[in-house]
Amino acid sequence: MLQPDTIVARATPPGVGAVAVVRLSGPDALEILERLTDDRAGARSFDDRKATLCTVRSPDTSEAIDQCLVTVFRGPASYTGEDVVEISTHGGYLIPARVVAACTVLGARPAAPGEFTQRSFLNGKLDLTQAEAVGELIRAKAPRTAQAALHQLDRGLGQRISGLREALVTLQAHLVQHLDFPEEDEAPLSLSQVAGEARMLASGLTRLMDTAPGGELLREGALTVLAGPPNSGKSSLFNALIGTDRAIVTEEAGTTRDALEATVSVDGFPFRLVDTAGLRDDAGRIETLGIEVARRYLAEADLVLFCREGTDPLKEGDRDFLRGVRGPALTIRTKADLASSAESGEGIRVSALTGEGLPALRAAMVSLVFDGVVNHREDAPVLTSARQAGLLATALEEVEGFAAALEASVPAEMASAHLKAAETSLEEVLGLITSEEILDRVFREFCIGK
Repeated sequence: MLQPDTIVARATPPGVGAVAVVRLSGPDALEILERLTDDRAGARSFDDRKATLCTVRSPDTSEAIDQCLVTVFRGPASYTGEDVVEISTHGGYLIPARVVAACTVLGARPAAPGEFTQRSFLNGKLDLTQAEAVGELIRAKAPRTAQAALHQLDRGLGQRISGLREALVTLQAHLVQHLDFPEEDEAPLSLSQVAGEARMLASGLTRLMDTAPGGELLREGALTVLAGPPNSGKSSLFNALIGTDRAIVTEEAGTTRDALEATVSVDGFPFRLVDTAGLRDDAGRIETLGIEVARRYLAEADLVLFCREGTDPLKEGDRDFLRGVRGPALTIRTKADLASSAESGEGIRVSALTGEGLPALRAAMVSLVFDGVVNHREDAPVLTSARQAGLLATALEEVEGFAAALEASVPAEMASAHLKAAETSLEEVLGLITSEEILDRVFREFCIGK
């Protein structure tokens, strides 16, 4: 389904740099390139997928804009399935902007966010799970997030869902065979066997659904809140984990008045670290506001790092606090360089100054939050979007509803409506059934130029 117009956008982020890339896609891409470049380097003579040095000129004045490397990808063997031109200019703000402007003068339209990838999907180059993976790969902030997205881009998830859809189609065929078989003869499969097949399919859907929580954490990062009394080493630990001095560290209690947040890769997994105000009852008005913010973060935390100085014993109030947090919690014994191991209480000994205990802490963080992902086969797909998880949940509910209906002696013709609904959900995951609303939801968070 080739698109009727030609789009253009800068494919690299604005800013000072060595190189910028301007991308064209559509039926007029080669003609626009030919009108931009020197007569001796006509677009039709460009070798496919080979960079060619040429001068890009203003279509109005023929003034040279820049010397560029131009690469042509003729459709359908291109990212979008259309003729694609990539113009590598010198970096900065001015030159790429002038090249984009020249392309629009010659008839190209500025691309919408994600429109190149959307055209790739519409032209059958990617299924919708792969298109989503492109966005996840761009936004990835940790290696394991990128690894999951790359596996999805390689059709790992699409193939798994296609396999489940094929099993569903086979199940529907077996049901039809049973319904169409003459009453006087024995059908190839009994209704109880068909129901058993449905239960097996539901099991496969459940196993894939079980990856959704881990996939969400890979995508968003595990919200990890550093909590504890004032001056317990939270800010120093925060700085040590992110590798830079973001939080103010002083000997004065109550320095942190607001929440500081940073995303960091811990042993390859994404964590959203939040340094919060110290928890105490005798805080001033401004500090109390900070404590209220801390409690809001704690209510949503996927992991809590409860900090106490190495020699400071846990109080009963601390234990009540730890029992009351939503997610798992680790007790961290900070300032380990100031206390001997004999003096330290329960918890992981850590020194932000010397680095002692940080590897053990990182390993414990990953184990507590990402245990399911760590033990998940690397070549097995993971659900990485709420859209995918919602549709898979619907398919699972419908397949289970079908099995339950047969087991409750509901007429098979009526029960079969569950299977059709399940098939529709799986087709929506792959993008075999789409609407403008679905496409807008998937692609609106993409950057322009991708």
